[in-house]
Amino acid sequence: MKSKNYNANYLNYVSQIAPKTNEIRSLLRAFWVGGVICTLGQFIRFSLEMLGLYGDVLAGTTSIVLIFIGSTLTGIGVYDRIGKYAGGGSIVPITGFANSVVSPAMEFKSEGMIYGLAAKMFVVAGPIIVYGVISSVAVGLVYYIIGLFV
Repeated sequence: MKSKNYNANYLNYVSQIAPKTNEIRSLLRAFWVGGVICTLGQFIRFSLEMLGLYGDVLAGTTSIVLIFIGSTLTGIGVYDRIGKYAGGGSIVPITGFANSVVSPAMEFKSEGMIYGLAAKMFVVAGPIIVYGVISSVAVGLVYYIIGLFV
């Protein structure tokens, strides 16, 4: 009986002190900031296409430029402010992935190049990379097995 009362009291306390969020405003901010980031990526792609790049080279170069921009904005502290304003709209594009790699590396750089920077760089992004590789191998195996019977 006492644990239910403690839980109810705790939940009541948390609801009183937790900041109230405006879901509609948060969704609109995420939508337009994510859209601006993707539009910037499309502009970079069109610009590189005008320079004569095409195919995989065009896609790779566009990704590299966006990762560079995201990493640079993280390094100078701008991407964190964008993230606080836009929420999920800033983490979905490739620039958000760059931010998730650079942020822990910057936070732990005082611990040295090996134990700080190199070891902590993939704290956030590491599980995403591992899950992505495992998933792609699993999907590849499924396609391979299906190909054997078709």
